[in-house]
Amino acid sequence: MSLFDSINISASALTAERLRMDIISQNIANANTTRTSNGLPYRRKMVVFKEADAEKPFSSYLAAAQGNLKKSGVKVSAIVEDQSEFKLVYNPGHPDADENGYVKMPNVDIMVEMVNMISASRAYEANVTSINSTKSMVMKALEIGRI
Repeated sequence: MSLFDSINISASALTAERLRMDIISQNIANANTTRTSNGLPYRRKMVVFKEADAEKPFSSYLAAAQGNLKKSGVKVSAIVEDQSEFKLVYNPGHPDADENGYVKMPNVDIMVEMVNMISASRAYEANVTSINSTKSMVMKALEIGRI
């Protein structure tokens, strides 16, 4: 595994975590959206990650047999909607209230989204630290070569 492979792996994680943060932001922004283009409340979205080299070409089996580490990062396989039930809130004055006065609210829980945002932020920071450590090792190796 070369030094550039480790940077590429961390870079793929940075891209995936950035998309995860975008989706979390979208969820928070739509936490009170009671009507979308399809007439229903907003449904919470989630990002599904998978290993970037999930197809497993023959070369990965050969590398594993030789004891080499396989070089793969992460990628987003899908953005899925949370199919949990909408929250019912009693608000008879709301334009989207049903005949009993209940409004279907999105299935977005702000606390869950905040925890997910912190998790995505920490994962992003960890990958930036990994890239910086790799860069530092390369610079030290170049300094050794100069002496």
